[in-house]
Amino acid sequence: MKRLAIASTVLMFGLAQQALAARPEVTVDPGGVPPEALQSIMGAVDAITRLAEDQDGGEVSRLRRRARDATLSALETQGFFSAVVDLEVGSDVAGETWDITIDPGPRSVVNSVDLAFAGQIATPEFADRVDALENAWPLTKGMPFINDEWHDAKTELIDSVSRKDFYLARVTASQATIQADEAQADLHVAIDSGPRVRMGEITVNGLERVPRKLIDRYIRYTPGDPYDQDLLDEWQQALDSTSFFRGAFVMLDDNPEHRYTRPDGEVEMPLAVRVTEAPARRLSGSLGVDSDNGLRVETLYRQNVVFGQPVWIETGFGVDRHRQRAFFDVHLPPTERGYQDSVGVLFNHSDIEGLDTTRYGLGWKRVQQRRAAGDSRVEFETRWGLIAAYDKTKIEGAESYEVPSLVATWQWLRRDVNDKYDPREGNLVDLGLGTGITLDKGEPFHRASLRLQQWWPMGKHDVLTVRGEVGKVWSKTSRLPEDFGYRTGGARTIRGYKFQSIGLPRGDAIIGAPALAVASVEYIRYFTQTIGMAVFVDFGDASESFGDMDLAFGYGVGARVRTPAGPFGIDLAYGQRDRRLRLHFSLGIAF
Repeated sequence: MKRLAIASTVLMFGLAQQALAARPEVTVDPGGVPPEALQSIMGAVDAITRLAEDQDGGEVSRLRRRARDATLSALETQGFFSAVVDLEVGSDVAGETWDITIDPGPRSVVNSVDLAFAGQIATPEFADRVDALENAWPLTKGMPFINDEWHDAKTELIDSVSRKDFYLARVTASQATIQADEAQADLHVAIDSGPRVRMGEITVNGLERVPRKLIDRYIRYTPGDPYDQDLLDEWQQALDSTSFFRGAFVMLDDNPEHRYTRPDGEVEMPLAVRVTEAPARRLSGSLGVDSDNGLRVETLYRQNVVFGQPVWIETGFGVDRHRQRAFFDVHLPPTERGYQDSVGVLFNHSDIEGLDTTRYGLGWKRVQQRRAAGDSRVEFETRWGLIAAYDKTKIEGAESYEVPSLVATWQWLRRDVNDKYDPREGNLVDLGLGTGITLDKGEPFHRASLRLQQWWPMGKHDVLTVRGEVGKVWSKTSRLPEDFGYRTGGARTIRGYKFQSIGLPRGDAIIGAPALAVASVEYIRYFTQTIGMAVFVDFGDASESFGDMDLAFGYGVGARVRTPAGPFGIDLAYGQRDRRLRLHFSLGIAF
């Protein structure tokens, strides 16, 4: 009896296991359903088949009905309102199968669109605005009716109304009437703009050390000006980008108790600015190492608000194998047109390829950064500079010299890339001009340079990039400031050659040349999101003139690794002119 009881228990357990369903295998015959609709169907059915796993027979039967209903619902979101769906149940060695056959029927298209506007936007003053909204409506007669596009169109419409003038706008009616037999959709949306909203007095919260006048430099308007969300976003971005604040929010105060209804029926709402101040002082530093300069150490000290004024100071130093640099800068608050000015002093010493230079300088710099209109990712940066400097230049094996100079520079940069720090697609244009004069003999000198780079995405992860740079110096003196002539070679220019080893030979040194031309082609193949391999060709020269150039070629392969500390690259390049292999690498860490 005992053995019989055990055998019965085992048999009942086995039958119970068989009664639990495995996940069914689904086959869909789309019947001409377009790919985007089929994707929606498969997503809905897959979610239900996961529920069917390890369920008993009664629950699986209910889930079959749900799978058919989910298929019909997915078809309706894509405009198929008269579809016929059959689900046949079968079995194979793996368990139950579901064969779903779809007859989608005709796809409904937009038959008519009725956009109704009420409130102040419906007055003759805003007739052009209403016409523009109606012309921008994306779902026009004859287009397929797709639920997501219908939702997005309504969202975009109310956003376009409420972002300018009509902060209180709302959707009062929204209806899509489907005539399934005729495969048509009649659309109706009603918008009540309410009264025009104007910006009232400004209130600021969160200021402790930073003076209020800094806010007034960024946010400029007259109380009573019409509300414009684009302006609020611009002001918020400007405040966020300063070193004074850790965070900033600029918005209308929508508390009904703070609103003021004007005699003309329009509404004034206060402008609320909330900020969180950044730390008053900050000390930061970075470590880096590369094949050109060896170990590099940099420190930076920044102090916000000096003597109660909205200015900040920066001072720091950097040291590597070839250079030693120290500076002290005072940054002024932005001007009405968004210019950021700074003045400072500089000490710089370098000893590269037999050219030893020491500079003491006093300078002024102005920077303006802005974005292109609308949602464009294009960024512009313009820099002006004026520096009075004293340079001491020692040339190994040749005569040394000293030169006091006054130099004015202008730089214009246009950046259009998907990622500022790790671009994969886009381009960069950098144009620079400079003019100066020696202060002891009145000798003029001038310079122009152009740098271009383009990135193309190749496949899912790979990148092809091409870069080029040309530069020219015009001078009646050989006593140029240390940064005016051109030298090239090294990890970021022509790989396969020593750092700044290509230029004009003088004595036992390499000095800056009047003409520069450099180009590079590089292809990066990424095997994962972080690890890749590069092949490249670099070429160029720095010489007396473009006609005298004898191009130095460098060819090589390299590894690329994206790390939390920054991108790491290591390249093995063959310099054709020197007939030597050189290893180039770089890594930087901020702390």
